[in-house]
Amino acid sequence: MAGFTFAYRESGAAPTIMDMTFKDTETITKGDLTNLESGQIDLAATGDAGLLGVALETKAGTTAVTRLKCIVDPDAVYSVTDANARLVGATLDVSGATGAQTVTTSSNKEFVVVAESSATEPTLVKFNPVLTWQGTAIA
Repeated sequence: MAGFTFAYRESGAAPTIMDMTFKDTETITKGDLTNLESGQIDLAATGDAGLLGVALETKAGTTAVTRLKCIVDPDAVYSVTDANARLVGATLDVSGATGAQTVTTSSNKEFVVVAESSATEPTLVKFNPVLTWQGTAIA
């Protein structure tokens, strides 16, 4: 299955879920990575600087105000299907369109691998702390 799944928080706490407003009229699919721009969310792409968290539902943004539930913890660890073996500390980028997001070789270093995995195991990743929304006001 494509997409990101919440695994745990490094703090051990439960995930923080927020109901966020869409920025654009695009579809965001459950398991997609979201990005925060001007207090609103959109589908994350490699190179985005405000990585927020993972969508918990599928919705299409409209011209009316559309809201979507997302996990928003900067210390969240996510599981993602990845057909490559990964070493702890490796950096990866987000890749793919809505409903098909995964990770790929890193140039923007959006994720850090938190546990070694084989090509047949899910990859566990967390946000690279310098690229998350920490300190940014969110709506």
